[in-house]
Amino acid sequence: MLFSIALLLVIFFISFKSAPREREEDAHVHGAGQVGLLAAIALFGVDYFTSYFYATGEMMSALHPYGLQKYAYIAVLIISFANIAFGILYIYSLGIFKEGGGSFAAAMRYLGPTISLIVAVVLIQDYILTIVVSTLSGVDQLLSITDSYGIAWYWHFLLGAALASITWYITIRGRGESAQFVFTLLGIFVGLTLAMLIGLITAHANGVAAQVSTEVVKSTTLSQAFYHMLTASMKGMVALSGLEAMSDGIQFVIEDDAKIVQWGKKRLPRFNNIWDFYSGKSGIGRFVQTAFLFYGGLTTLFLTIFSLRFNVFDGTLGRSLVGNLSFIGFNEIPGGIVLYWVYQILAVALLAAASMTAFQDLQSMTWRNVAIGEIPEFVVYRNPKGTFTRPVTAAVIVAIIIQFLVRGKTSTAVPFYGVGVFLPLTAMGLAVRKHIVLNVKGKHRKWAIGAATFVTGLGAFTFIGQIIGKWAEGGWVVLITLSILIFMAHAILISPVGYRDPNQIYRIIRTKSRVYGPMGTIVEWQSLATQEYRYRILVAISKFWELFGVYRPLRYEKPISAGDYEEKVENGKTQGASILMEYLDKSEPKLGGAPHETTPPDE
Repeated sequence: MLFSIALLLVIFFISFKSAPREREEDAHVHGAGQVGLLAAIALFGVDYFTSYFYATGEMMSALHPYGLQKYAYIAVLIISFANIAFGILYIYSLGIFKEGGGSFAAAMRYLGPTISLIVAVVLIQDYILTIVVSTLSGVDQLLSITDSYGIAWYWHFLLGAALASITWYITIRGRGESAQFVFTLLGIFVGLTLAMLIGLITAHANGVAAQVSTEVVKSTTLSQAFYHMLTASMKGMVALSGLEAMSDGIQFVIEDDAKIVQWGKKRLPRFNNIWDFYSGKSGIGRFVQTAFLFYGGLTTLFLTIFSLRFNVFDGTLGRSLVGNLSFIGFNEIPGGIVLYWVYQILAVALLAAASMTAFQDLQSMTWRNVAIGEIPEFVVYRNPKGTFTRPVTAAVIVAIIIQFLVRGKTSTAVPFYGVGVFLPLTAMGLAVRKHIVLNVKGKHRKWAIGAATFVTGLGAFTFIGQIIGKWAEGGWVVLITLSILIFMAHAILISPVGYRDPNQIYRIIRTKSRVYGPMGTIVEWQSLATQEYRYRILVAISKFWELFGVYRPLRYEKPISAGDYEEKVENGKTQGASILMEYLDKSEPKLGGAPHETTPPDE
């Protein structure tokens, strides 16, 4: 036992010392809450890192009841290929949409407000379900410690609600503290997973027997077997949400080179093409997404190999798949029971922390939605540490309600999670393709268009496959919920709540959200474009009623034209000021002078 404790202490020490820390001087230079490479890996990578704990288990659960688990390698191959294809798409996109916003910003720029609004509501749904699935999966790992995986549902719900509340509290305390905490956990996870791998290889070499199956294998036809393989592949792809998370949250990354890039430019200048590719905040985002290219495939393959070798799955011996494998692996290490307990508790903490990625991206998406008129203005409040606390609080409340509705069962929530990822991903593919058509010249243009078209088609196919593959488990409900959300989004936009004039847009973006520079300029353009879209909808509604003899005058005047994206945004960058300045109310103060401000706007 002393050996295991010593090993654990060494891993903890290395992880803690390596964790990023937000320094006061960094906050002054880059802004409060802006993060570097290590913190970005922690906050925006933890979602897909922790898919390790549930994705393979869900994949195998779709196969082994029918005796199809030996074909799991086909699903692993499909998942690996999808990770690489979509990963390359998002790495490329960061060079185009480097100011953040993910597929929402991409769609607004190249596909129009209709698709961008759909993307926005789909992503918000997905972020909330990320919180639900991550925390409930953490509960599964916690209960595996005592072989209580099948305990009463209300324990799953109560523990899941507690984990969601803890991550909410950590998030509102600021990104610096969140990143340090999560990176330390990830470091321990990597160290213990390597120890577990060594233990599993040792168990195999020592001839540890596989579990004897007691379940009755369900019969299946060839067509049903193909359906189960599709289901397994779709369930194993849930971690792809990590790509959108980094692309959307890039606005919270510092505009600076990572230390490894700075070192490379000095010591290895012959590789400057590589260092330039990974420079700036886009480069930091690309580092995170490059790690993602192979992680999902390798970890799924690793767990599949040993799942088949020892014949263990979710629910075997009252444990999750990872719980079973960690029990076997750590049993080969002296005092390994300590490592097993720590690993399972660590899984709980990491899966809960994965919801922090969703909380970060909810913030990024929410203030934009407020600016364009999609969400009421009172939702915007940014505390001194740079965190938008109100959308975070609203998200955790909704997540806990959903946890209750699915009765604390991860497998019930999973069909709804991941489906929404592939609609935004398809929109990103379409936007990138249009960018290439309009801007890329030369001999590589044809290949670039072909690649973008292929990935877009793959995204659309996967979106449909997610619904079909999870149809029997409630995938059809997603079509209803998405339709309702899209309708509600447009209803809010055309209501008085959705109206935004230049003064309101400026106040939301510059004063309340405290977003300046190119990102602020881009969202100002997006807001103007959305207001034009809103006006067109209202005109269309009026003309529709005119067909029946009902004449309804428009309440608002025609909004200001957003103009050409390139021209407006480039002018904003050059002038370093808001593109709304010429439209703002500049009336002189009334009798008594300008009002006194005793506190900053957000305090």
